[in-house]
Amino acid sequence: MSAPSFDLTGRLAVVTGASRGIGAAIAEALAASGADIIGVSTSLAPGSAVEQAVLAHGRTFTPRAVDFADREAVLALGAELEHLPVDILINNAGTIERAPAAQHPLELWDRVIDVNLSSQFALTQAVGRGMLARGHGKVVFTASLLSFQGGINVPGYAAAKSGVAGLVKALANEWAPQGVNVNAIAPGYIATDNTQALRDDPERSRSILERIPAGRWGRGEDLAGAAVFLSSSASDYVSGVVLPVDGGWLGR
Repeated sequence: MSAPSFDLTGRLAVVTGASRGIGAAIAEALAASGADIIGVSTSLAPGSAVEQAVLAHGRTFTPRAVDFADREAVLALGAELEHLPVDILINNAGTIERAPAAQHPLELWDRVIDVNLSSQFALTQAVGRGMLARGHGKVVFTASLLSFQGGINVPGYAAAKSGVAGLVKALANEWAPQGVNVNAIAPGYIATDNTQALRDDPERSRSILERIPAGRWGRGEDLAGAAVFLSSSASDYVSGVVLPVDGGWLGR
C-alpha cells in the first residue's frame, strides 16, 4: 500500500482572506506543497508579502482585490473562477463585530452574516460548479471554535460560523458522490487581527490561556498542516468534517 500523498504540484488553489494571518499562512503552505495560488483579499496589491512568500516557493501568485461585503463583486469573482481549473478553494475571508447581543446593531449583524456566510456560499456555489463538471475538487472553509460554542458579545460571528459548519455538511452530502470534498478547519484562539481585542484585555487573555492545554495562542502556521491535508489526495475519503486546530481547547 502506497503512502498518502500531500503533494499539490500542478494544482490551482484559491485562498480568500489571503493578505495576512491564517489566509497568508495557508497560501504559503499550499505553495510549499506545490500549488499555484490565486489570492483574494479586500486590498491585495501586486508585490504583497504573501505574494513574495508564494513566489519564493517557485509557484505563481495572482492577486484579486474583492470585498466580501460587496455581493456583486463576489459574484463577479465567482463568474471568473468558475471557468478556471480551480482544484482547491480555501474559504477563509471573514470579519468580526463585537457588541453585547441586546445592543448589537443590526447593520453589524448583517455585515458579518454577509461576509462570513452568504458570500462564502455564493463563491463556493460558482467554483463548485466547475469542480463538479470536472469531477474533482477540494473545498475547505475556515470555521471557528464558535461553530461549537456561543462566544461572548459576538452573536453574528457565532451564528455565521455555526452556519458554516452546517453548510459544510450540506455541501458534502451533495458533492462527495461527485468527487468534490467539502470540509472545514476550526481554528482555536489564533493571534490575528480578529483576536487583538482579546489579547489586549489582560483578564480575558489570561482566562483564555489558562484553558488552552498547549499554553499559548495559536499562530497562522499552526493551520498549515490541516489545510494541506484537506487540500490533498490524502483526504480523499474525508468529507463533511469540521476539524478543530485549537491547542486542545475543546478537549478541556
